[in-house]
Amino acid sequence: MPINPQQVRAQFPTLQREVRPGIPLTYLDSTATSQKPLAVLQAMDDYYRHSNANIHRGVHTLAEEATALYEDARAKIARFIHAPSARQVIFTRNTTESINLVAYTWARANLQAGDLVILTEMEHHSNLVPWHILQAERGIRLEFIPVTENGTLDLEAYRALLQQSPKLVSFTHMSNVLGSITPAAEMIGLAHQAGARVLLDGAQSVPHFPTDVQALDVDFLAFSAHKMCGPTGIGVLYGKADLLEAMPPFLGGGDMIKEVKLRSFRANSIPHKFEAGTPAIAEAIGFGAACDFLTSIGMDAVAAHEHEITAYALERLEEIPGLAVFGRENPHRGGVAAFTLQGIHPHDVAQILDSDGIAVRAGHHCAQPLHEKFGIPATTRASFYLYSTKEEVDKLVDGIYKVKTYFG
Repeated sequence: MPINPQQVRAQFPTLQREVRPGIPLTYLDSTATSQKPLAVLQAMDDYYRHSNANIHRGVHTLAEEATALYEDARAKIARFIHAPSARQVIFTRNTTESINLVAYTWARANLQAGDLVILTEMEHHSNLVPWHILQAERGIRLEFIPVTENGTLDLEAYRALLQQSPKLVSFTHMSNVLGSITPAAEMIGLAHQAGARVLLDGAQSVPHFPTDVQALDVDFLAFSAHKMCGPTGIGVLYGKADLLEAMPPFLGGGDMIKEVKLRSFRANSIPHKFEAGTPAIAEAIGFGAACDFLTSIGMDAVAAHEHEITAYALERLEEIPGLAVFGRENPHRGGVAAFTLQGIHPHDVAQILDSDGIAVRAGHHCAQPLHEKFGIPATTRASFYLYSTKEEVDKLVDGIYKVKTYFG
């Protein structure tokens, strides 16, 4: 069923507030982090009020309840991405840590000097810096799939790079600046034909449209709870079971061990091998509740609603003189509109919009090389989610006209 945004919005307390007296919030920054529904807040509150205990280590009632809630959340997330087993869902702090986990474990165990890793020019810093660190440490090679003028990846250049026998291809499923949705299934298939493993950054895709790791045949998938109606401080790395089993531990300490002696240890089985110490228990429970919430609405419905809102936003923004939306010509895009306004700095645009309660993001959005590619230091970014409305888009457009008036 199509989304009724007003019914959805009623479940998000933050969306009901005024940022200043008489000025309601217009939240257009969901690409940075989404708002949280009551179902998520209540699930976390219930855990702290009624079942607060550490997990996997106690046999008393609270410990068993907490453990069951934590592992049930893992199972919900596995179902949400169609993972074959919950054992393949590793809890991390966020997408960034998930990518670093692959870089520090799988990559350091499998990559040698001269080995090629293929990235793209549209990557978030989280999928660039870990590989720069490994390049400096290990001497691996990095090559980048170019971004075309319309915001898509140059697949012919990608095919040429694959002729160099890469060991890993790592790319975003959706750009947090251009909104471009990359042809992940096709790219993964081509990488596998070339003998490479694939790490997919799903931070901007998993929250916004259906994701099936088995259909994609992806080796690793990284994503975060806070961008999909869940809490901050927790994310997931999905991996194929044989890869996870072969990877060395990431961090050492409690819960990631099977046995410890003074001079040796044996690591636990997956997923616990990668979850050292007391985890973010309440956050995991909130993550599971977020998956339940999104499932109850339907990810196809979420994607359809965002497509409608984004199409309307692009149409309205196009009418503003001097405004340029990046990736505007790409038909395969998500709910992001990053733009520049001629002669006005993006931070000034965002600050004046905030005076009317309109929350957008300004800067390079942790994608500095992509901005350099287009010859600009920064953009203003409006982003949309399942609770966004056309009325909010109209407020944004009115606010931009106010910015233009302010700067003459």
